[in-house]
Amino acid sequence: MKKLFINISVLFLSIAGTAQSVKFNNPIITDKYTGDPAALVYKDKVYLYAGHDEAPNDFNFYKMNEWLVYSSSDMKKWESHPVPLKVTDFKWAKSDAWASQVIERNGKFYWYVTVEHGTVPGKSIGVAVADNPLGPFKDALGKALITNDMTKFSDISWDDIDPTVFIDTDGQAYLFWGNTACHYAKLKENMTEIEGEIHHIKLPNFTEAPWIHKHKDWYYLSYAYEFPEKIAYAMSKSITGPWEFKGILNELAGNSNTNHQSIIDFKGQSYFIYHNGASKPNGGSFRRSVCVDKLFYNKDGTMKRVVMTSEGIQ
Repeated sequence: MKKLFINISVLFLSIAGTAQSVKFNNPIITDKYTGDPAALVYKDKVYLYAGHDEAPNDFNFYKMNEWLVYSSSDMKKWESHPVPLKVTDFKWAKSDAWASQVIERNGKFYWYVTVEHGTVPGKSIGVAVADNPLGPFKDALGKALITNDMTKFSDISWDDIDPTVFIDTDGQAYLFWGNTACHYAKLKENMTEIEGEIHHIKLPNFTEAPWIHKHKDWYYLSYAYEFPEKIAYAMSKSITGPWEFKGILNELAGNSNTNHQSIIDFKGQSYFIYHNGASKPNGGSFRRSVCVDKLFYNKDGTMKRVVMTSEGIQ
């Protein structure tokens, strides 16, 4: 009995030690509330761009005036950098630093952002440019790239939001965006002008937050599905479709009505970056926090359901 007691004690201490060694890495950003993450892999680093949720605890809507940038070499430790871009950097805009994405082309970094236009009613998309992924960024056009009066697929004033950009293997760049209606258009090589007409993609229960990525021979269009938002996705052999709906990729994000994703490959591993409202003490739908978990593919190219974890990347 004495020997059994000693062995049980050793087992208990071993389990306790294991529990204490588990580290919770999600959320990955804890110095500020952040939402709408978009990641850029450039050279040996990941640059994470996000909107800054500044709403006080008793404020029940978004208060966002600037975007933030963080960087990492291992997806575990993230370095904060000075604020690279604010709404006030776009003289024609008046408020709302909503979802955005940065992409690199020919040594320049183009930042596509959602803002409220100052004179054209509704949300719009602007473009900033820099010579460095950390900025400083400046307005590349002096006007909006997309305004609400350019799209007629929806009558709402906020259907021109959440830009995502992808450069295909032939060098052609595409801009996708939208709320309740998913739009896309070609971009000219200068990355600051639309080329040709604006197209509309029909997707089941499309809400917002489109994200385009490619893995092997497949193109993936993931997006926020229904409200409160899950993430669903479609697949195609061409970036212009047709798109085949494949189902839910990510469930409801804890304590947040919205769910905005970024999917990247980095050092041989795929990652799913998202936000939730789990940060204490005052996290929620308008005080969100960015998280990251691993993403995996099936043999047929479909993506496995993303498991959101507190442990994150170990």
